[in-house]
Amino acid sequence: MNSPETAVICSAKGCRAAAVWVLAWNNPKLHTPERRKTWLACDEHREHLSNFLALRGFLKDVVPLEEWESRNG
Repeated sequence: MNSPETAVICSAKGCRAAAVWVLAWNNPKLHTPERRKTWLACDEHREHLSNFLALRGFLKDVVPLEEWESRNG
């Protein structure tokens, strides 16, 4: 479990909650198709941040943080 010094924090503006989701995204005008940028989200902001990215056609995947960490070492 993360200590307060190493806690992974939600990417929503002003949110200090622990992140539990990874939103993988890609801007096709700037990034190669296989590149994945990430935003982190708490349960409260997962839907809002996902919708923001999806509306722009950027959202590629939403994965629990633990799964993302195990996949990406």
